Amino acid sequence: MTVPPSEQVQLVAYLVAKPGQEQALADAITAIVPDVLKEPGCIAYSAHVDRKKPGTIVMYEIWKDQAALDTHAKAAAFTGLAAQFETLLGEPLRIDLLRRIA
Repeated sequence: MTVPPSEQVQLVAYLVAKPGQEQALADAITAIVPDVLKEPGCIAYSAHVDRKKPGTIVMYEIWKDQAALDTHAKAAAFTGLAAQFETLLGEPLRIDLLRRIA
């Protein structure tokens, strides 16, 4: 059964690297993408570098529903990345939750 886009959970996450940790952050995120894409309920999970702020990684994610996103937050791929946040991030992780309207 396909979930209507309005019921999916879309989000944009912003991860800002500490000075000198830009490549390490990019590498850590790139490393988990293949595993996250295999997680149940993951529709899209892509990483981007902000062209104007090269130390900022912007994640665009789509999850089947909130339960799938909640499961992702507890999965090994994300928790392993999150364990590195204190070393890698210069600012707290920011997540904007979205609901598709068109």
